[in-house]
Amino acid sequence: MFSSFFKSKKWAAWAYIGMFFLFVSLYAQTDINVRFNEWYKSFYDMMQNVKEYKIDDFWASIMAYCWLAFPYIFIVTITNYFTRVWAFKWREAMTFDYVEFWRNTKQEIEGSSQRIQEDIYRFAKIVESLGLQVVRAIMKLIAFIPILWGLSDKVEISFLKDVPGSLVWVALVVSVGGLIISWFVGIMLPGLEYNIQKVEAAFRKELVYGEDDKINYAKQETLVELFTGLKFNYHRLFLHYGYFDLWLIFFSQLMIIVPLIIMGPGLFTGLITLGIMMQVNNAFSQVRNSFSVFLNNWTTITELRSIHKRLKEFEQNINYRHKI
Repeated sequence: MFSSFFKSKKWAAWAYIGMFFLFVSLYAQTDINVRFNEWYKSFYDMMQNVKEYKIDDFWASIMAYCWLAFPYIFIVTITNYFTRVWAFKWREAMTFDYVEFWRNTKQEIEGSSQRIQEDIYRFAKIVESLGLQVVRAIMKLIAFIPILWGLSDKVEISFLKDVPGSLVWVALVVSVGGLIISWFVGIMLPGLEYNIQKVEAAFRKELVYGEDDKINYAKQETLVELFTGLKFNYHRLFLHYGYFDLWLIFFSQLMIIVPLIIMGPGLFTGLITLGIMMQVNNAFSQVRNSFSVFLNNWTTITELRSIHKRLKEFEQNINYRHKI
């Protein structure tokens, strides 16, 4: 899965120069996000003390936002486009690497067409999305942890105000705690996703055979039996996703008010301004979301684990049967 792209001379330029370009573009995005955070403080402080400012100051602040927003939009758009192209190149490398081994096997491998066409595509697409988010999250942590650490001395709550970097520790604890709980709540999902793909493959295979021979294949009773297996597995999957979604939505809503609860008392006592509160809220969200990148993508990770398992089995079958 990885050696076909990252250890190939043919694809080395795409693999490593492309990765370098993505790192640079993600760094630029992170730098602009830090500037956005600074803008929040100045803008909301102005809104809190509006009588001390003129209307020109308001429009100047809006223009400052635009000077950040427009380059950000352009960079993100270019990054997303290039990431899709880069991931497709990875898919191309994997596909023809697998095909070379598969064509030389002496025995047929169950589900080969699905593994080569569908699973490789989905693997590359998920890695494209998830990989970009992980790298972006790491860069945001590097940029925003010092900001959030510095703002922690504005915390008014008694059991937190004497803890250095309290806001960072709160973000870390709630994120890791949420991830651990999610692991146990969603522990059944990868296996269920794997079973879904097995029964989907059997149903698809019968239909494909029926395209060439409707007399012996794709009979009504056979398709009904196969689709019954599909329904059973999907309903199990939907049930488990149901209570996982319940937990995930509850956790997401709770995290919206956590920084407000922590910083709210300081606003009423005059320790902080509205601008600082909004700056903390933004920085806390950036750090917490970065810590929670795996939690926020748990469904995607579940699918990736299932695909990785199937591709690993396919690789093992190719290698084993190639030696027979």
